[in-house]
Amino acid sequence: MAYNEELAARIRSAVAGRDDVTEKKMFGGLGFLLNGHMATSAYKGGDLMIRCAKEDWETFVTEKGARPMERKGKAITGWVMVDVGAVADDAALNKWVQRGLDFAASQPPK
Repeated sequence: MAYNEELAARIRSAVAGRDDVTEKKMFGGLGFLLNGHMATSAYKGGDLMIRCAKEDWETFVTEKGARPMERKGKAITGWVMVDVGAVADDAALNKWVQRGLDFAASQPPK
């Protein structure tokens, strides 16, 4: 399934005016990278995906609408999937996008 174009447009609006954020099609979705580091994505299937620090991950995945990203049935630490319904309003979307941007900003330059 393709990524959610409306969600991608909303993420694009959330990061508008930043020249350090680029878009890249990846993982079946549309990734938003800060200085080359994945921050967030309009993920295939329609939900939002973010990268985060491992120490934040345990808290983030317990929030309403959030869950661990899984590969082969196993949770992947540092990756959070957020149901599109949980980011229906701009404030909620901006919160999650900022979390991804914060993580990406903490990474060493590429």
